[in-house]
Amino acid sequence: MKKIILSLLLIASFIQRSQSQTTNLPDSIYSGKQGGLHVQGVVVDQIKGYVYFSFTDRLIKTDLSGKLIGSVTGFVGHLGDLDFADDGKIYGSLEYKNDAIGKGIKKELGGQMANEEGFYIAIFDVSRIVRPNMNAEKEDLLRTVYLKEAMNDYTAKVKVGDQEIPHRFACSGIDGLAFAPAIGSTKAAKKFLYVAYGIYGDTVRTDNEHQVILQYDVSDWGKYVQPLSQENLHHSGPEKPLEKYFVKTGNTRYGIQNLAYDPSTGNLFAAVYHGTKTQLPNYDLFVINGKRKPKDDLMSSDGQEIKVKTLSLLEAGVKDVKSGIRGWFFPWGATGLCPLGDGLFYISHQEKAKDGQQQSTIHKYKWTGDNQNPFVLVK
Repeated sequence: MKKIILSLLLIASFIQRSQSQTTNLPDSIYSGKQGGLHVQGVVVDQIKGYVYFSFTDRLIKTDLSGKLIGSVTGFVGHLGDLDFADDGKIYGSLEYKNDAIGKGIKKELGGQMANEEGFYIAIFDVSRIVRPNMNAEKEDLLRTVYLKEAMNDYTAKVKVGDQEIPHRFACSGIDGLAFAPAIGSTKAAKKFLYVAYGIYGDTVRTDNEHQVILQYDVSDWGKYVQPLSQENLHHSGPEKPLEKYFVKTGNTRYGIQNLAYDPSTGNLFAAVYHGTKTQLPNYDLFVINGKRKPKDDLMSSDGQEIKVKTLSLLEAGVKDVKSGIRGWFFPWGATGLCPLGDGLFYISHQEKAKDGQQQSTIHKYKWTGDNQNPFVLVK
């Protein structure tokens, strides 16, 4: 009986401490000007009081007042969405490719670019980020793991109708990622890494209306991790993900930009750049039901029916009658969406300064789920 009471007291203390931390967070935090490439994601260490911004070619570390503590620079690829693992390390998506995105980055960086293509998870020991402009390759603070599954789909050619076109499932790489429990499981202790594909937004192809999300158990990734060498990209990583999930959202431009697990609801939030197919609703925000188990289904790929596992969108938000897809129109979140607990989120408002430099202010929002106003700004 005493053990039960002690456990309940510890849980109550943890909840009270978490609520206090959330309450004490500022309503907004400014990143400062960070070069010519825009913000991709943000995570907040509420306990230690740090904010981490991904600005495509750099990782920025500030305190809660926005004061710069340190940064990791020298990336000649695309550093995307971020999330914390239970061990305190930050995981981020990292792409090297020669498509329109890669060429845009190359132009901005004055011609610098990796010689090869590859998709990686970048793992940062953020305790070692102690000063500005620490080099991503030369400092001992970063390891990478290769994602073969995503690369296989990116390089594949498939039949769509009478044509053979590149990129299975319209895979353009990887971007959104999050740590979350097994979807549909009542055992929420262990968290897995979920990595979302970028999805090309072509309006003429018909195989790009699902989001693709890979699930990995990172507990054994110690055997894969390698230092970053952008002149000689490695291929050390898991052969396959644990699971590969599909979510029917309709057309988007470059897939899930920010994927975020919200413990207060148990759901995964997915912010996108909305698509342009006129026959579809083209929402900016989707919520994946974390309590509903994946379903076995069939879908068309490469001219044949294949067996897949699908995830369910939350039965909330605006419902499109024709497609049955549900979601929300919300202008922010694709460049930073960070759950804080108690239904609160930090959401990035990115903008370009008059001098051309990119910047972001993260604002505190309260989730409502309302059809017209899913988030309300905290003032």
